[in-house]
Amino acid sequence: MADRSFLDWPFFDEKHTALSVDLEAWAAENLNTIDHADTDAACRNLVRVLGKAGWTNYTGVDPVNEASALDVRALCLIRETLARYDGLADFSFAMQGLGTGAISLFGNQEQKQKWLPLTRSGKAISAFALTEPQSGSDVANSTMTATMDVDHYVLNGEKTWISNGGIADVYAVFARTGEAPGAKGLSAFVVPADTKGLNIAERLDTIAPHPLATLRFENCRIPNSSLLGKSGDGFKIAMSVLDVFRPTVAAAALGFARRALDEALARAQSREIQGQKLFDMQLVQGHIADMALNIDASALLIYRAAWAKDSGQPRITREAAMAKLFSTEQAQKIIDQAVQIHGGDGVKSGQKVEQLYREIRALRIYEGASDVQKVIIARQALSQFQGGN
Repeated sequence: MADRSFLDWPFFDEKHTALSVDLEAWAAENLNTIDHADTDAACRNLVRVLGKAGWTNYTGVDPVNEASALDVRALCLIRETLARYDGLADFSFAMQGLGTGAISLFGNQEQKQKWLPLTRSGKAISAFALTEPQSGSDVANSTMTATMDVDHYVLNGEKTWISNGGIADVYAVFARTGEAPGAKGLSAFVVPADTKGLNIAERLDTIAPHPLATLRFENCRIPNSSLLGKSGDGFKIAMSVLDVFRPTVAAAALGFARRALDEALARAQSREIQGQKLFDMQLVQGHIADMALNIDASALLIYRAAWAKDSGQPRITREAAMAKLFSTEQAQKIIDQAVQIHGGDGVKSGQKVEQLYREIRALRIYEGASDVQKVIIARQALSQFQGGN
């Protein structure tokens, strides 16, 4: 059983503790028999099941309550728990939030009322279409265009590595409208998946199977009402969404790490070598100590960032970058140590630690690669230093 003492930390309200207890019970009952044979079907089913249970309500604001806000601590707790049980369940939940994050934060009431009831209930699947073949993490270098044509925008270009690409019902799409060079010339749009001119150019296979695709937009016409926020605000919208959801990526990594520690402890207690338990070897105890230490350090960074956002801090760029960088990098090391403790069984296909080893790698890349997070943290540090002198 994963350590849950962190729920007593002052970052959380009573509602978060209750949420965690309820989700733990639900996950234990519903997530141990997920069929992953057909990834698309599994994700569709998971979104439906998560929606029916009410968990996807947390992925978007309540469109009826204008004062409603995303609860970042709840999002992190949910992702951490789901990831500990099943990586695809975490993915399915997370993409509902990321895909509609721009609508929750910047959508008008019409956009919110049209899409959020569907995504929050699990009746529609959403996706976040930001990355392009040549730009990757360099969002300001995006080249996909959105050209005005009377009462429509015409989209042309490609997006790639789009999670839920091919199964989504709606995409948040970022394209260059040209108000200014670089970051200031981007805008964001809501694009239904069945819009003419939007095609799936390629499905992408990865070491941990998820629905991923390259999208191609060819003279794809969308009404002016599809614009999210103001024209030219696309970069600000994208960064604001990532501010919210980067800590949740870290939380997913934390969930993977907690599961790896549990698996390592179980192995160390049950395996005997030369007449003694594996755990009794001091080197193994050293590994376990490192794993436990870095799990707690990750949790502190994650829930600091989430608490800061929920407490009204307008931007948590520094805190989110620190949480994502540290937690994903440490989770990779923790899972690697768990594989080592398992010996040959650790690399056997189908073993939980082998699955975790494949699942964790992508988290160090998506929503801002680790090297990008270092740049962000360094620039924030310099800005704070200059501001204080």
